[in-house]
Amino acid sequence: MAYQHLSVEQFEQLIQDNQSVNVVDIRDQQSYALSQIKGAFNLNQSNLEQHISQLKADEPLVVCCYHGHSSQGAAQFLFDRGFKEVYSLDGGFEAYQAFHR
Repeated sequence: MAYQHLSVEQFEQLIQDNQSVNVVDIRDQQSYALSQIKGAFNLNQSNLEQHISQLKADEPLVVCCYHGHSSQGAAQFLFDRGFKEVYSLDGGFEAYQAFHR
């Protein structure tokens, strides 16, 4: 088993259907500071272990990057770390923003 792909539409449905969905944004801190998905937190090398230890392994976890490429490797990494329901957001933050315009 591995992480799953998630379209923006599926992401919106996941948010509606679940009380607890964790969203991690792996873009650089400056891009994250300018705009992010509501409730997302910025995950990077310096805070990786801290954030992972605070997440519940049985809650859905969505990984977001710029265009949906880098998030795939990060999603697999998090799945391998024991998270059971991990998604890579297809199209990344760019697709999310386009959907909400």
